[in-house]
Amino acid sequence: MDLRVLKYFLVVATERNISNAAKILFVSQPALSKQLKELEEELGVILFKRGNRNITLTEDGVYFLSKTKEILSLVDITVSNLKQKDIISGEINIGAAETLQLEKIFKIISYMTKEFPNIKTNITSGNADEIILKLDSGLLDFAIIVGFIDKNKYEHLSLPWYDKWGLLIRKDNSLSKKKYIIKDDLKNIPLIISKQTNVDNFLAEWLGENIDNFNIVATYNLLYNATLMAKENIGNVLCLDGIINTNSSNLKFLPLKPELKTSLSIIWKKNKSLSNVAKKFLEDLKTFIS
Repeated sequence: MDLRVLKYFLVVATERNISNAAKILFVSQPALSKQLKELEEELGVILFKRGNRNITLTEDGVYFLSKTKEILSLVDITVSNLKQKDIISGEINIGAAETLQLEKIFKIISYMTKEFPNIKTNITSGNADEIILKLDSGLLDFAIIVGFIDKNKYEHLSLPWYDKWGLLIRKDNSLSKKKYIIKDDLKNIPLIISKQTNVDNFLAEWLGENIDNFNIVATYNLLYNATLMAKENIGNVLCLDGIINTNSSNLKFLPLKPELKTSLSIIWKKNKSLSNVAKKFLEDLKTFIS
């Protein structure tokens, strides 16, 4: 399998029509069909359901399409950064969990782009589980993680910032009159919690008991959708402060007491050769926090 065949597959999967794809790729339709058939034989799966006029992807085809996009994106990034190896230029790819502290990271990037205007920054948002998968696959240079990390698996730099946990509730909730939330307030009320790995254990440590003893009605991976559930009175969201602007909304954030804080780290793959722009970012970040 070579990159040319992957590009063929990507165009065909996008166009859903062999004839149209062949015109775009400047190859004959029989030659393109032959390449796709050989690709399926090499993989040992059927990628397309072929109809009279159009084709659709099988379940294996949908999976292979997502991985093809990742592979070709990684190749483009690598080639771009290698071409710019003698100057601070190219792309930097950062994955980040939801945290207000990203403002500090973006301030560093702002300084860099003013000094080196040929830098392009790509930010991927998601919870830690999603971000780490992309880091492991080579699609990201760095991941900014809230909470626990495996320090044996990654190079890492602890960041001197943290986020505070609290409860996001409707303003017409009787708890909204309080200044803070204690453990007993969470008993017998519907809760919405993050489904990120280890978050339930982290919360259980603060609660002093198993999270399953509480009324968990929903989970979330990104906070915005959880706020929509809270607005519709489905549940109350255990989350980090500062991510959602509650002004002009029917929601209110109340901190937990005793205070519950989560640390932040930036991680990158061990033994990975960083591009010049990634090295510059890491250097500037270390200077900024010191």
